[in-house]
Amino acid sequence: MTTNKKKFDPITLEILWKRLISIVDESDASVIRTAFSSLLRDAHDYTCMFTDSRGQELVQGTLCTPGMAGAMALGMKKIVKSIPLEDYNEGDVFIINDPWLLAGHLNDVCVWSPIFFKGKPVAFTACIFHHTDIGGRTASDNRDVYAEGLYIPLTKLYDAGKLNEALVNLIGWNVRTSTEFDGDIRSQVAANHICSQKIIEMMEDEGLDTLDDLADDIIDRTEKSMRSAIEKIPDGTYPHEGLIEGAGDKPDIPIKLTVKVTGSKIHVNFDGSSKQVHWGVNVVYNFTYAYVFMAIKSAFDPGIPINEGAIRPITMSAPKGTIVNCTFPAAVAARMVVGHFMTEMVFNALGKAAPDNIIAGSGGTPAQTNIFHGSFANGKPWHTMIIRGGGMGASSRFDGHHCAIFPANGANTPVEILESDTTMIVEERGLIMDSGGPGKQRGGIGRRMIIRSPEANGNNAVGTTSIAVQAGRYIYPPQGIFEGKDGAKAQYLKNGENADPSTLTFCDPGDRITFISAGGGGYGDPFERDPKAVERDVQYGYVSIEKAKSDYGVIIKPDSLTLDMKATQKLRAK
Repeated sequence: MTTNKKKFDPITLEILWKRLISIVDESDASVIRTAFSSLLRDAHDYTCMFTDSRGQELVQGTLCTPGMAGAMALGMKKIVKSIPLEDYNEGDVFIINDPWLLAGHLNDVCVWSPIFFKGKPVAFTACIFHHTDIGGRTASDNRDVYAEGLYIPLTKLYDAGKLNEALVNLIGWNVRTSTEFDGDIRSQVAANHICSQKIIEMMEDEGLDTLDDLADDIIDRTEKSMRSAIEKIPDGTYPHEGLIEGAGDKPDIPIKLTVKVTGSKIHVNFDGSSKQVHWGVNVVYNFTYAYVFMAIKSAFDPGIPINEGAIRPITMSAPKGTIVNCTFPAAVAARMVVGHFMTEMVFNALGKAAPDNIIAGSGGTPAQTNIFHGSFANGKPWHTMIIRGGGMGASSRFDGHHCAIFPANGANTPVEILESDTTMIVEERGLIMDSGGPGKQRGGIGRRMIIRSPEANGNNAVGTTSIAVQAGRYIYPPQGIFEGKDGAKAQYLKNGENADPSTLTFCDPGDRITFISAGGGGYGDPFERDPKAVERDVQYGYVSIEKAKSDYGVIIKPDSLTLDMKATQKLRAK
């Protein structure tokens, strides 16, 4: 039996669209108030969204993590359709962390539920949290996914409202900090419940029996906007070849792609890229697509909210068994080390076609991720994770931001939170002068953080702490573009000496670990930078007097830190 499709006038459509976004953002805000782990509360490493009854993404949280959101948009369609609509029960809650179906590694656990209205499922609400601990060995040099933690296939966490206590008990015995894990799972259930209740309220207010008609209008409008933006890019095939550094003794990883623009469509092809490798930087198809999509959406149509309509014009092919479309049971825990670079590589490919729409290389690509594990003096274990940003790449109009986690969109964990959750002491955290790549627009500044494992104090010895590093930019710095210069490289030091970031680092009491994030690349000729902007950089401590002269051709008076315009003009004239 068919029903008449409901149409919405533009004003009503806009009001309801905004209401749907506010509902997901309210669900998102509940996580900050209820999650146990600082990675969620403070670093915002999670994503809330919901779909229509067909599993098509309708709305995602405004502050979502692009890798999760883009992967969920593809994965939820498959997961929702794997169960017939008539087999869902009111009160069902599902849990899954399959990397190949969703966001690419075991730590990203998805909890999702059907939304019932008038006795039938009308939509699905879902959220993915990056759980700090999923068991397994936390380093990125594992050889397969089995070593990386607990694998949860699609399972009911609640069956018609009844908790699966056996599953909760099983998970609890496979993670180091079960209280935090359990609290974060309950936060996910609560976030989905809020989303579900608010959507039901909206449907009651508006007299809707289904969300699918509204979804069709929203998705269609988004698709038209995205296609219109793509049509402004000159048709053509734009190639790029890049190299991602290997950590420790691992070989470098070549990535080859072509971006083909045809009218209102874009296809990205990864033929010729590296085969998958025997350590944890392999990337599943969904996660690669997420950051390819991130590049195109943010560069050409950033304003309209993301849903199924935004992804339809963008397709991707990647041979199975390659590092950008790895096959089970590849190790994937540190998939961001490669996956985050996809946005930058698409930018580089499209540089000639749309130079004003891209940015230079960023020091927060990949996100600098550190996992800490140790014990308090009373023997209680602690386990935490922080994400660190670097200098963002400059654009044709703006300098790069400092300490940006781009393109992952996470947040920096406050010092006070890290110190309260662990035994570690943060001795220093600050920006690094001259680390931003020189350019007409300067790259963002890198950052230094020094952490100390406290010395034994009487009977309060805390023992050895382990640190797992998932990062990059130690060998190849973020590149400048269009005559802009490179940003400074990242560094990882133990007690002042270079350390190997590719395996676990064990810290005894008194050891100091120095994390140095890379600076962003510059955009354009540095000698075209406004001398007053260089003066301001020197006054703020971003650029030294010496580098102002050598990199920018700008003379700054050392006594007053003010611009000497005549001397600058004379130097630049040479």
